[in-house]
Amino acid sequence: MGAASTAATLRIAADVGGTFTDVAIFDEQTRRIRLGKTLSTPARLIDGMAHGVTKAEGSFADAHLFLHGTTVAINALLERKGARTALITTKGFRDIYEIGRINRPEAYNLFFRKHQPLVERALRIEIDERMTADGAVLRELDDAEIEAAADRLAAEGVEAVAVLFLHSYCNPAHEERAQAILRRRLPGVFVTASHELSKEYREFERTSTVAANAYVGPRVQHYLSESNAFLAEAGFPGTFLIVQSTGGLYDAAQASRECIRMLESGPAAGVIGTRRLCAAMGLDNAIAFDMGGTTAKAGVIVDGVELTSSNVLIGGYAEGLPIQIPMIDIEEVGTGGGSIARVVAGHALRVGPESAGAQPGPVSYGNGGTLPTVTDANVVLGRLAPDLFLGGEMPLDRDGAAAAIAEHVAGPLGIDTIQAADGIVRIAVSQMANVVKRVTTARGLDVRDFAMVAYGGAGPLHATLVARELQIGRVVIPNAPGHFSAYGMLVSNLRRDFVQTLFARLDQAPFDAFDTVFAGMRERGEAEIRAAAGGPVAVDFVQSADMRYVGQEHAVEVTIARDLFDARDIAGIKRRFDEVHQQRYGYASPDERAEIVSLRVSVVGEIDKPNLAPIERAGDPSPEVALIDRRPVEFGVLGGRILTPIYHRDRLTAGHVVEGPALIQEYASTTVVAPGDRVTVDALGNLQIEVETKS
Repeated sequence: MGAASTAATLRIAADVGGTFTDVAIFDEQTRRIRLGKTLSTPARLIDGMAHGVTKAEGSFADAHLFLHGTTVAINALLERKGARTALITTKGFRDIYEIGRINRPEAYNLFFRKHQPLVERALRIEIDERMTADGAVLRELDDAEIEAAADRLAAEGVEAVAVLFLHSYCNPAHEERAQAILRRRLPGVFVTASHELSKEYREFERTSTVAANAYVGPRVQHYLSESNAFLAEAGFPGTFLIVQSTGGLYDAAQASRECIRMLESGPAAGVIGTRRLCAAMGLDNAIAFDMGGTTAKAGVIVDGVELTSSNVLIGGYAEGLPIQIPMIDIEEVGTGGGSIARVVAGHALRVGPESAGAQPGPVSYGNGGTLPTVTDANVVLGRLAPDLFLGGEMPLDRDGAAAAIAEHVAGPLGIDTIQAADGIVRIAVSQMANVVKRVTTARGLDVRDFAMVAYGGAGPLHATLVARELQIGRVVIPNAPGHFSAYGMLVSNLRRDFVQTLFARLDQAPFDAFDTVFAGMRERGEAEIRAAAGGPVAVDFVQSADMRYVGQEHAVEVTIARDLFDARDIAGIKRRFDEVHQQRYGYASPDERAEIVSLRVSVVGEIDKPNLAPIERAGDPSPEVALIDRRPVEFGVLGGRILTPIYHRDRLTAGHVVEGPALIQEYASTTVVAPGDRVTVDALGNLQIEVETKS
């Protein structure tokens, strides 16, 4: 965005998934978007991105922005393939990371396993220092103790060090000194401190967050360094930005320090794309449903705004580790097109979470895969046309898929291959429906009040089936759904999020102190955004507060209009909190006193975005102009084997109506229209599906 990139007119977005890498290129001169899709290259992910850019007829040398969403950080955590990490903490708190919150979600499960820390106990070192809860120094930090710890860790060969001192969210002075000493004494070791990531209370969550940042840090730094080297070699003259879990963008230099902020970068971009689409359609409430090759994800748009969370469990509620940073509230399940189906003990059919990935991939890809997957089941059912996959570039092996399902599923269960394939898809749909419930029903929302926006390569293939299970009557398939998360990056903004714990009773609120905290966070965020932008950028911000009733343990985040704070309107702030509490938990207590726990600011830098343009209206009202073929498709309980028309999406124009059953084929995705469903192509080219649901 700076002077060096004034001649470059392209903006490249690349979303790397477990199976495919999606590229979207926005040409700011022509205002058009070009797309590329290729199999991911796990050995060197940048190669897959480079192939995708070439397929989209672009060049890094002609781009001034490279926007990237990656699964490097989240995969390192989930697969436990991070760095050898140490933890430096306050004396007496060595085991807080292992003790945790004593969660036991299944009280009578004799095989229950608690969370496993990322740092072994032998590498957790206590330091005799102490801050009080108001930030005063109780015991001064002894620099010599930190130096001795550094020498010990050097001998242990650690690759990363996390620093967490008690109450550093109030006063980070001890953490800053310890971090400086460790960096000096341990050159080449990744050193991170908790105050850089979170200034909230709750020591266990802060410990878990900084430990996770250290654990993934070396791997993320290596990946970003490799990417930067490739970009320099390719002649890229612009700015390299990473998508955060909030859906906002931050520069690669910050990302290499605050790695944990990119955990859900690709899925978050999809939710941002959904929000943008909803705004263009005038749709207030929607579920963002993303199914790719490895996982399925869901997020929610309520009243035009994505739901966010400040504390998530990575790895699930039972065994997950908390990460205390702002992120879009996204739930995920290991069910994607590449999810492996197998028969387990008790003759039960299980789908996922193991995935065939990009290499070898599903059996039907013909790359050496031997275990049946969800994609293979769809090929056998006729819902994926073997000769039309990726525009015919990648023929699928139906016979191989059928043989794998017969051997590994149908045979052991004593059923025929079609029944087995249908069972695989139905189990996958049920698992995906549960993940949608976790972001709606579990949040006090009625899923039937929402439309579903479905994307990802496999999202349109299963969306109406998931909608049926949840009684959702409307599904929207956007243009190029297989590239939608990459599109979401193109409509994202620069963003920085800050939080500061500050306990105060609402009826005694120190508004002058609030103003000082808010102003400090806004100024820092604006400075960082302008530095990342490298030029003029419009900056805005949103203020919120974590609030709870007096006597409660947990708080909810409440977005509060600035004028309520400016007017010192205690009653207005309380009403807003009651409304949020009512929505989240189903009740509110207007007569109970409330308190503020933390203050938050989100600072946003607006970036020029591609617009969603209307498409041509249908000259011929009949969709037959887009007909490719008619082939038998298995719809299971929805109608059995039916001779089904297949339409080419690019030939459908605004106003066309398609009655189910039908398949709508495009380059990177197939939309399944079940019997009884009805599709209308809207003015923006979206497929709006009326799903036949039971009354």
